[in-house]
Amino acid sequence: MLEILFEDEDFVAINKPHGLLVHKSSIAADTSEFALQLLRDQIGKKVYPAHRLDRKTAGVLLFSLNKEMDSAIQTAFSQNLVKKEYLAVLRGHTDPEGTIDYPLKKENGTIQEALTNYQTLVTTEIDLPFGKFPTSRYSLVLAKPETGRMHQLRRHFAHIFHPIIGDRPHGCNKQNKLWKDTFQHDTMLLHAKSLAFTHPKTQENIFIQAQIQPEFERALTILEIRYEY
Repeated sequence: MLEILFEDEDFVAINKPHGLLVHKSSIAADTSEFALQLLRDQIGKKVYPAHRLDRKTAGVLLFSLNKEMDSAIQTAFSQNLVKKEYLAVLRGHTDPEGTIDYPLKKENGTIQEALTNYQTLVTTEIDLPFGKFPTSRYSLVLAKPETGRMHQLRRHFAHIFHPIIGDRPHGCNKQNKLWKDTFQHDTMLLHAKSLAFTHPKTQENIFIQAQIQPEFERALTILEIRYEY
């Protein structure tokens, strides 16, 4: 059963697990389970994905329950009126806060402006040798993307040389292998923490938040990080 975080007559939001596709895709022809179909069958209603999360990303995923609201909320997303927050575990110690203003190229070659703000919540160093270093350093950050480009956070954090742990292909392959070999952990540590928007029909302020999934929680335990909502 999918964890439902919010539901009214127009929208429903779930806490998507890591590894679950939003809907059928030609790039994953071998997959038989998708969030859209699972949620439709669970609540017995047709649902429309209001936005997307990467397969590897967990957290708040919003669906519309009718075409009118789907059109309205997708317009809100396109105009950056939906505020998004993510949690990510990164390689290395990041600055206390920062802004990544780095345009990203689409598959067709088009360049798009892309902007991400982030705040470092915790830095940690554990007794895990890595290369010539006797320990490994990591950061838990809160990221607030101002734009919604494909793989934006994954590409932006790689750009500043603090890739997300477990990310492929944008991350650090050596760190990913280290985590898989040492901890049997290969989940990408990116979590869509919250969405905030004005309800198109009622004009209420809607805030939806999702707890981290078990594998993300296990990673924080490994890193000796305590995070409370």
